[in-house]
Amino acid sequence: MRRMIVRADGCSRGNPGPSACGIVVEHEGEVVFSGGRRLGRATNNVAEYEGLLYGLVTARQLGATAIEVRLDSELLVRQVEGSYKVRSPKLKGMHARAMAALKGFEEWSVVYVPREENKAADRAANDALDGRE
Repeated sequence: MRRMIVRADGCSRGNPGPSACGIVVEHEGEVVFSGGRRLGRATNNVAEYEGLLYGLVTARQLGATAIEVRLDSELLVRQVEGSYKVRSPKLKGMHARAMAALKGFEEWSVVYVPREENKAADRAANDALDGRE
């Protein structure tokens, strides 16, 4: 089994406003991918979901069969684990895509981490938003 850690984050300036997402993928303690994408105008929650989806797709492309996703968005973590309902119609579709992507892994977990532990993904998102990707 090829296990990876995915750190994902999203940012929006204005909420909604210009937004981006960023990810860092680690395998055996080494960063194997770091990057971000501009998303246009979106809310912070949409940007967070885009980061999660970007991380899941990238980890799969890198050969991950098991993943631990680390997010600093308690809302996303609770929605993915099923303890919070997804009310927003826009987020419902993104949530469904994330759940479908997660089912493609042999093992997965999504855990909440404090913002301080997610600085690299936050930096990747802000670099993308500022055109420094």
